[in-house]
Amino acid sequence: MNAPADKAALRNRLRALRREEAERRPGAAKAAARLAPVDRLPAFACVAAYHPMGSEMDPEPLVRRLAQTGAMVALPVGVDRHAPLQYRLWDGSDPLTPDAFGVLCPPLSAPAMRPDLVIVPLLAFDRTGARLGQGGGTFDRTLQNLRASGRVFVLGLAYSAQEVEAVPREPHDERLDAVLTEAAYLEFGD
Repeated sequence: MNAPADKAALRNRLRALRREEAERRPGAAKAAARLAPVDRLPAFACVAAYHPMGSEMDPEPLVRRLAQTGAMVALPVGVDRHAPLQYRLWDGSDPLTPDAFGVLCPPLSAPAMRPDLVIVPLLAFDRTGARLGQGGGTFDRTLQNLRASGRVFVLGLAYSAQEVEAVPREPHDERLDAVLTEAAYLEFGD
């Protein structure tokens, strides 16, 4: 199998599918409701979300639910296109500014955080916890870096239609611990 070529073809197909799903379904609120009860997850001190781009499912309803448990919220900051993301505290009051990727993020003056739950966007997932992202490897580098310094739970946020039979994997690809869709919450074992 030629994973890079397979991934490129799959990305093109899944981008279109995700756009269609985003237009048809109010997925974020339904997905947040699927995480009932929140106590199915371990307690998290710091929840890292993302600022949605395009048709990515908006993590805000889920983050609001998790913040009610007392968790702090952080957003990623890209300072270099080839480095792992940094996470900065975000309380909702600081204005967001574009990072090296042009994604809105907290200012660099916000306190650095080490999340123990990272919510990630994706184009596709499978039942083994494999995740297909945009292709830059940014989240893979970031998750590898976080996992090297301790436990982190990685939760993919997607539409159920983004599930595929098998995501082509390469050695550097980091797995999800779980995925949350508008239809289900799925945990993946080791």
